[in-house]
Amino acid sequence: MAKRKRLSPARMGIWGGGEDTPETPSAPISAPPIAHVAGDASAVAALEEVTAELDRARIEGRLVQSIDLVAIEEGYLVRDRLLAGDDELQALVESIRSRGQQTPIEVVALQGGRFGLISGWRRLAALRQLLSETGDAQFATVKALLRSPETASDAYIAMVEENEIRVGLSYFERARIALKAVEQGVFEDRRAALQGLFGSASRARRSKIGSFMPVVAELDGALRFPASLTERLGLKLAKTLEESKSLIQGLKQTLLREGPETLEAEQALIASALAPAPKVPTSPAGMREIKPGLSVRETATGLTLSGPALTPELKARVLMWLEEN
Repeated sequence: MAKRKRLSPARMGIWGGGEDTPETPSAPISAPPIAHVAGDASAVAALEEVTAELDRARIEGRLVQSIDLVAIEEGYLVRDRLLAGDDELQALVESIRSRGQQTPIEVVALQGGRFGLISGWRRLAALRQLLSETGDAQFATVKALLRSPETASDAYIAMVEENEIRVGLSYFERARIALKAVEQGVFEDRRAALQGLFGSASRARRSKIGSFMPVVAELDGALRFPASLTERLGLKLAKTLEESKSLIQGLKQTLLREGPETLEAEQALIASALAPAPKVPTSPAGMREIKPGLSVRETATGLTLSGPALTPELKARVLMWLEEN
């Protein structure tokens, strides 16, 4: 019977790595080329998605941006908020100095990399003051949200709403911005401006704002402290204007001539102009005043003199004259 031939076990070196073969560096196992292409495409798509979302957030006003102060045009809209008092603005300056700007302003993109201010005038003024005082670069930019109002009226409404919520407006300021919006052609007439800008206000409040509008039309520029004009005094001016426009025009000339330096002095001038005229005592029928305090009545048979100026001395002089003549 023939012997079977035994097979020798395979040497490991034949398959690489055995002692019987020289060591050779093993090549790294690389992914197929298609995997690189797919990975690159995925990364690009993710980057494009993030970029698109950031652009949408910026356009929709959800992304706070840092904008150079010099790029902001604060005269883009006629401001509703009249100049803030020194104390009020200084308090905001100190707050931003210590804590930084906490609330962004609102702007609209203009041509040439410019931005029109919609709301946040006080914050912008405070940052400009700080930059002027310190020269610190941290105050050279302002945090802002980009808005895209479809119409000019939308921009005005956004400004008014922001100020109503944040600091409130005086009735004079509310009436003034409504008038300015009409002058700018943003609204067709005063009624449309009141409804458009203050549609969320009560009817009573809109009525008061409307009452202030003729006062603003007559006295804007003559008053030095218009934002401090009280509701009561403003409504009294409105009523007086209905009754006597010449009286209000006279008040305007007085204000321009006197130029009161304080709020108290200005309101004293207004109160004086609105004070009722002293009553002139009426004389009996047929009496005619010939001088202050002395009246005469002529009858078919003689003259009758009367009045507080008819003193005993005057009576004696009259009698003496009659006797001599």
